Amino acid sequence: MPSPGTPVPPRLPIEDFYFELLADTLEGLDLPARGQFLQRYFRAIAHLDLRETESVQIWDEMLSRRRELSSLVGRPVSLKTALTDVLTSSGLLRVPILIEYEELKRLELNAVTDPLTGLHNRRLFAETFDKELNRARRYGQPLGLVTLDLHRFKEVNDQHGHPRGDEVLRAAAATLKKALRTSDSAFRIGGDEFALLLPQTDSPQALALCRRVQTVFAEMLLPLQLAVSVGMDHGVAIFPQDAEHADQLIRIADERLYQLKHTNHARSVDGSAHAQTPSVPETQAAPSPDIAGPASQPISIETRRSPEKAETTIVTAASSAFAAPAAELAAAPARVFAVQRKAERVSMTGTNAYAVLGDQGTRRARVLDLGFGGVAMELDSLEDLPENLLAVLHVPILPPVRVNLKPVWKQQTDQGGFRVGCAFVS
Repeated sequence: MPSPGTPVPPRLPIEDFYFELLADTLEGLDLPARGQFLQRYFRAIAHLDLRETESVQIWDEMLSRRRELSSLVGRPVSLKTALTDVLTSSGLLRVPILIEYEELKRLELNAVTDPLTGLHNRRLFAETFDKELNRARRYGQPLGLVTLDLHRFKEVNDQHGHPRGDEVLRAAAATLKKALRTSDSAFRIGGDEFALLLPQTDSPQALALCRRVQTVFAEMLLPLQLAVSVGMDHGVAIFPQDAEHADQLIRIADERLYQLKHTNHARSVDGSAHAQTPSVPETQAAPSPDIAGPASQPISIETRRSPEKAETTIVTAASSAFAAPAAELAAAPARVFAVQRKAERVSMTGTNAYAVLGDQGTRRARVLDLGFGGVAMELDSLEDLPENLLAVLHVPILPPVRVNLKPVWKQQTDQGGFRVGCAFVS
């Protein structure tokens, strides 16, 4: 042990300690083994292709340079410093750049990340799209591409300024991060343009996710208190149903995006022209529970009628689930369930959608039909079914949703089960 008052030499950093250990180990090796090791060592740390004799010569020069530098500065010089000096002075490192590993990873991440939103940028979108397409082809699975842009975003910049526009873009990015699965990817590919890659996702699932994104985005914008009603338009293309190649899928998604933009623009113009003279009542009471629809068709909670259009039209309305703002339900008087727009519903037939009922979660029901006003379910029996119940809805693509339900009609099926229509209550 050192005597009291004797200065304790500072502990070497882990990198310098490694070099010291390496030097001690190499001294005990014979010349061929030392040359073979150093040849591989210099190739790994500096990408130098040297012969074994050259590698040994550089290492010996490094040891000699270390002694010279230590004598010159009056204190020990690390082997790492001496090695860098030898490689630089010999011309093997023409532009020597020393960088920490964490700093290198940060630079790599910044190269593929949009600085404003934190999403991946267009460069990484192209690389990821090719990889996901190859994977989808290999395993015979669908791949969904969604292109998005912000409706009336230019008006936000004009009326509120570009800083507020940046806040809207960050809200859009936060929406995408919140709504997507871990296997999905979101990218900012332009000013107000975004793209999503959805592995193992077909058209109805992609459209349902788009509507979910629209709903979450509207909630994200509420704190900004914008004078402009900003929306998020979408276009969907599915591999392999729509196209086989990336450029074709992008073109199809863009075409569908701009079709929807023109439709929304025309709808907003018509709505503003008639905003002062609404032609329909703002609210409708729920229908009387003694009217029953056909048992062979899914029944909408809002209309209690079987679908009047062909099943293919469901894709258009598929993404309307959970789209009703909470204010619509909160503003409705007691025991009246307000419907402020035309009823839209999503058939859950053929999916594994289900609901877990009650606080204990011991009872399950199959979800048949889902709309912005409520849900239709099928149960084996109506025993112990309260007038108000808590439920957790499990629907494909969407995360589990906890809701309060109020049964408004019941109907027995031919198989002995019971269909129950429940309205969402806040």
